[in-house]
Amino acid sequence: MRIVQIIDSLEIGGAERMAVNYANVLSEKIEFSGLIASRKEGLISSELSDKVSYLFLKKNKKIDVNAVLKLRKYLKSNNIDVIHAHSSSFFIAVLVKLTLPRIRIIWHDHYGISQDLASRKSLGLKIGSFFFAGIISVNSDLKDWAKSYLCCTNIIYLPNFILNSSVSNEKLKMNGLEGKRVICVANLRPQKNHILLIDAAKVVKDKFPDWTFHLMGKDFNDSYSNELNKKVKDLNLQNTVYFYGAINNVKSSLLQCQIAVLPSLSEGLPLAILEYGLNKLPVIATNVGEISNIITSEKEGVLIESNNCNALVMAIQKLIDSEKDRNEIGYNLYNKIQKDFNTETIFSNYILWLKSLITFTV
Repeated sequence: MRIVQIIDSLEIGGAERMAVNYANVLSEKIEFSGLIASRKEGLISSELSDKVSYLFLKKNKKIDVNAVLKLRKYLKSNNIDVIHAHSSSFFIAVLVKLTLPRIRIIWHDHYGISQDLASRKSLGLKIGSFFFAGIISVNSDLKDWAKSYLCCTNIIYLPNFILNSSVSNEKLKMNGLEGKRVICVANLRPQKNHILLIDAAKVVKDKFPDWTFHLMGKDFNDSYSNELNKKVKDLNLQNTVYFYGAINNVKSSLLQCQIAVLPSLSEGLPLAILEYGLNKLPVIATNVGEISNIITSEKEGVLIESNNCNALVMAIQKLIDSEKDRNEIGYNLYNKIQKDFNTETIFSNYILWLKSLITFTV
């Protein structure tokens, strides 16, 4: 089997990381594994295995004939069987399939606003789905939506997963006191609700002034980013809340923190929770999306109502007060992720599903 992943960019993000993860794992399991970035390269490219064939299309407009021709040439020269297209990259995959009908397209839906699927309409995606051999949804709500809205019947739910990576040789230098850090890994987007975390940090600071909050994620330098920075300044939290932007050694930062938080208003199945768990951190998260399928009991983490500052403050303070609880919860979540989000199991299901769609010899 010869498969390529296609993703719009290789900047830090959930869909981007999954494209790299799929390419890396497949490079150990099948004849040929490739990854194609269509619009932008980025930091996450450093995680790509040397065994993965890589191509950058330099696509700079919606319909870029040169990019389509470059992609077509790559697919033909490498005798590719399947394009695994992530998120909006389905569009160029469909364009190239029109010139190479034998190519099969698998579309991977990473949509993260699962609470508002009723208003999710895309005529382009609906038309494109006529050309899909199958669809992968990262949560059950997305699977149900695809069944009801798109024109493809071969739909499977496959959870996200994290690959264990080595610690970066360069240790990230973090602010704050050692042993007293709270971390949030999420790009600076409104749905991630960093506003709530900053409000909670203000309250926690009054009781635990030595504890600090560390926000890792891409800064888009937009109105939301400006709002966050202004709030930190207005609340006099410059020495309590720190922004780091996009980083490619997240594990280094996780190893230096004691509590992990994800205060999102909406989610799919967030990779951040899996990363937290694999690093044995106790997690506090809002009960949105598929998070309750990861954290299924209070022994594995703390789930709170969305946008509830009091609940977030109480959860953080409770974990600050008890190192024993932090250690136990972190260890239980680690075991849960190792058991239920096992890469080998997910890929066994993935390959079997592909074989049910197309007759190949793996």
